[in-house]
Amino acid sequence: MATYVVKEGNVTVEQLLAGAERIGKLAEQEVQEAEKNASISQNVVDLIKETQISRMMLPKKYGGPQADLKTFAKVVRKVANYNISAAWLTYLYPLHNMLPSFLPEKGADEIVNQGGLICDIFAALGKAERDGDGYRVSGKWSFVSGVNFSDWVGVGVMIQFPDSPKPVYCLPMLKVSEVEVVNNWDTFGLRGSGSNQIIADNVYVPMERILRLDQAELTRRPPVEDYDTEYPFYHVPFFPSFYFGFGYMALGGAERILMEFKEATEKRVRLMDGVRESESPRSQRVLAEMTTDFHIAEALMDKYIDLLENYEKDGCVTPPSEFFAIRTKAIKICTDIAVRALLTLGGGALYKGGPMELFLRDIIAVATHKTSLYEDAVAAYGKQLFGFDGGVRG
Repeated sequence: MATYVVKEGNVTVEQLLAGAERIGKLAEQEVQEAEKNASISQNVVDLIKETQISRMMLPKKYGGPQADLKTFAKVVRKVANYNISAAWLTYLYPLHNMLPSFLPEKGADEIVNQGGLICDIFAALGKAERDGDGYRVSGKWSFVSGVNFSDWVGVGVMIQFPDSPKPVYCLPMLKVSEVEVVNNWDTFGLRGSGSNQIIADNVYVPMERILRLDQAELTRRPPVEDYDTEYPFYHVPFFPSFYFGFGYMALGGAERILMEFKEATEKRVRLMDGVRESESPRSQRVLAEMTTDFHIAEALMDKYIDLLENYEKDGCVTPPSEFFAIRTKAIKICTDIAVRALLTLGGGALYKGGPMELFLRDIIAVATHKTSLYEDAVAAYGKQLFGFDGGVRG
């Protein structure tokens, strides 16, 4: 495991956004290599660290910039303007690196001061057996984004504690050096995310490195008495705040699709009538409708962030299903924009490796994530609106 020095976090919003642009541009330059290798490069990961973006959501006590959610959203969207796979990891690394802030202090200090990147997989597929003051964890988990460059991995496990009547949903934090990484990521989209499989076999995890997700969800606070009351993640619902970045990846990608569509359309002349498409009501109408749809998606995500930031002020009444429905509707709109742009441009946009193909595939891949499934979201929200439990976490 590598050890990194934790520096004082005095980075500005402008510096974070400038760093996001550097990350996005580098990832775009290396996109074909990432497609071939099914992973972004070490160069991109190093830049995520160098710009302090990997640490941007750490509490101030650990020297992090402690950025707010709106700044975080802008960073993710900026990277997604250039490459959605890179945006995926530019979102997940700082998000996962804030997970220790919900651990007991000893565990948080160990992980944060070691300085490595963290990945995770929430699916509760593992098993845990008591061993002294900790647990031995075993299991197999797929879709572990960014594991190739991480030093720590959180894995979903249901743990039966002696003082609890039933198993508890937890995220033990394991050292990646103690698990097997299976490089099996070979997908239609988001190829650069390197979301490989891991296998843990009887790995010991002390109690201070076991994050109780049930408590994080219920209290929104760390299991310590003295904590930073200004830390943004301690005042928002845990799972809806954990998922908000997927909507901003879709927004950033759709924004690029609109730019590519406009540029391609301005140069295009239809063979059947010789009309320049930029002068044709056909494409003018399509661009206008896609742009206004994009503004709807933007407004939905603005609403989402406002609901998160005002959650406690509003009395903690916004149900998880509402967050789920808003986020997935925004992603669906962005997906529809990408598909319509391709269908309007026609066969000339089909060539492999071009921006239209890459961004379309990656936006669709974002929409297939478990937390982005529109049909699941509206079903849950509809139940909630009629007074039933939506049955989702956000």
